[in-house]
Amino acid sequence: MFVDSHCHIDGAEYDADREDVIGRARDAGVTTMLNVGTGDPHSGAFERAVELAEKHKDIYAAVGVHPHDAKLFTDQAEQRLVDLAKQSERVIAWGEIGLDYHYDHSPRAVQREVFERQLRRARSLDLPVIIHSRAADDDTIAILRDELIGYERGGVMHCFGGSLEMARRAIALGFFISFAGNLTFKKAEDLREIARQLPLDRLLIETDCPYLTPVPFRGRRNEPGRVLETARCLALLHGQELEEIGQITSETFAGLFGVENTKP
Repeated sequence: MFVDSHCHIDGAEYDADREDVIGRARDAGVTTMLNVGTGDPHSGAFERAVELAEKHKDIYAAVGVHPHDAKLFTDQAEQRLVDLAKQSERVIAWGEIGLDYHYDHSPRAVQREVFERQLRRARSLDLPVIIHSRAADDDTIAILRDELIGYERGGVMHCFGGSLEMARRAIALGFFISFAGNLTFKKAEDLREIARQLPLDRLLIETDCPYLTPVPFRGRRNEPGRVLETARCLALLHGQELEEIGQITSETFAGLFGVENTKP
C-alpha cells in the first residue's frame, strides 16, 4: 500500500490518458492520491482538481494559490477557494502555498502577504497546509512559526529540497517532510543524506507529477505509479523493506490529513 501525497493529474498533460494513468497507479499498489490544484485562481483550475477527486474514491484534493501565482490572488479568489473547501469533503488540505525566491514569478513582498493570508484561512478552516518553499528557507520557517503557533493540524513541506536544519525546524513546528523523485537523482547525494537523518515517522513520499520523474524513468512524463521509486530509495537509505516504507508513509498520510487510506 502506497500513497502519492502530492500529484497534479488534473492537468492538460494527462487529458489523453488520465484514466489509464490512474489505473496504472492502482496496479502498482498506489491506494491513495492527493491531487493538488494549482494555476490561475480565476481559471477554473481548482474546480477541475476537486471534480477529479469527487469522481474517484482513492483521490483527494487540495486547493491553494501557489507562490508563482500570488500576484493573481484577490478577495474573490480567496472566497472561491473557501467555498470549494467547505462544499467538498474531498478537499483535505490547503495548498500548495508558500514562497519561491528562485523564480520570483510574483514579487517577494506579495508572496509573503499571500502566504500569510492563506495560512490564516487554512487555520480558520482547520485544514493542514501543503508548503512550497524554494530558496526561501528562513522566511518560510519564520512565517510558519508566526502564523501557525499552537496550530495542531500542521502540514507538509512538499518536494523537500532545503537544508537539514530547515527540515528539523519544520518538524519542530509539527510539520512532515515529503520527498519526490528528485531523491533518486544521481547528483542528489546531499538530499539523500538529509533523508537518511530524518525520522521515518515524519516522512512522506510523492511524485509531484508530471514533474521530477525518478530514476530509472528520467526523460518521461511522471505519474503517480512511480512514487514507488522514491519509496524504494527511502527504503535503502533507512535499511527497510519497500513494503515497510509504504506502510509507514501511508499511515503518516492518513494521520496527518484525517482520512482512511483506500484499500487495494
